Amino acid sequence: MMNLNRLHHLLQLLGKNYHLPDDWLQQRPELFASAIVSITSAEVKAMQNLITAIESVIALPAYQQHVLSLAPETAIKDPGCQGVFFGYDFHLTPGGPKLIEINTNAGGASFIALLEMALSKENLLAIDEPQKWQEDYFSIFLQEWQHARGSLPLTRIAIVDENPTQQYYYPEFVIFQSLFKTKGIDAVITDPTDLTLKNGRLCLNDLEIDLVYNRLTDFSLSEPAHAVLRQAYLEDTALVTPHPHGHALYADKRNLAILSNIDLLQSWGVSSNVIEQLQQGVPHTFIVDTKATDALWAARKKLFFKPISGYAGKGAYRGQSITRKTFNEILMNDYIAQDMVAPSEQMVTTEEGTSAFKVDIRNYAYNGKVLKIAARLYRGQVTNFRTLGGGFAAVQIDRTVIPSPLVG
Repeated sequence: MMNLNRLHHLLQLLGKNYHLPDDWLQQRPELFASAIVSITSAEVKAMQNLITAIESVIALPAYQQHVLSLAPETAIKDPGCQGVFFGYDFHLTPGGPKLIEINTNAGGASFIALLEMALSKENLLAIDEPQKWQEDYFSIFLQEWQHARGSLPLTRIAIVDENPTQQYYYPEFVIFQSLFKTKGIDAVITDPTDLTLKNGRLCLNDLEIDLVYNRLTDFSLSEPAHAVLRQAYLEDTALVTPHPHGHALYADKRNLAILSNIDLLQSWGVSSNVIEQLQQGVPHTFIVDTKATDALWAARKKLFFKPISGYAGKGAYRGQSITRKTFNEILMNDYIAQDMVAPSEQMVTTEEGTSAFKVDIRNYAYNGKVLKIAARLYRGQVTNFRTLGGGFAAVQIDRTVIPSPLVG
């Protein structure tokens, strides 16, 4: 049975294939959890069915008109592609998986692929084709390009984030850079402020950029530092994915309130079967209204509050633990409230002993199809990759596993 040190050793060996430095894991000791999470095929099917149901609603002209009327101006433009690596995050409950949120720049897909490869080498995780992820991941970028550009050649991709080498997910940028290069596509990693526009092309120095793999958390590209990238997106001088249009349609937190609004969905002609699936899988969500302050405070312990423009759990609060001061701050900002759905738990053994970790399940999807399923283990309110024993965990389907197989 492999311990966590052995796992890290294997991950470092695998990382060399993607030109990762030897210390990438030492700098991120809580990136990978010391457990494998078991889920059922019924839960997998339920999550995929809910994703399909959500896609059917988002495709409706009435839905798109509604959400885009509230979206920033940059989101109005449809670049003609879906957007790569959407993340559908779930909590598992006795009543089935419950959708917590949708992300349009979900990180970690390459990390979980490497983790699965490492575990399969030790026969701890059964995977028929452990390296198939490379073809799957590259294919979605190629599909993005072909949807928007047809038969034009894809020559160079820029992976863009602020101060990329300082980002927690920087090793993932390097993995994708290596993957693209093995497919004959040049790839660069850059800060958006280093981009320029020359002769109608987006450039890094003298290198022309065809496609931008956008890892920014400025989802509308509205910040001044991102002006060049915003202009390239709006003028279609480079294909940007994921993009503001996709974020507005999928990941704006207000959309969860739409997906749990039966009357609105019925008025748009959504079928009863789809509405039933949404009722089953999407916790009731509503936009916080200061007119209902007293009722909201009274009901707070059953709610989870999230900022509409938030990400990565920033500014999110469990209602049962907020003070009146925090509650007043919520009222002064743009928030949604969601029925509290407690996450499932798993016992994990670390050097400090055995304890319970909360679990959420992320489905990495493209165009409604799930590419990879990962678990994230954590303590506290939200996943933070700062807890020993927590982090990304591989998922086994319909298998009984020892709770802590990686700690020997």
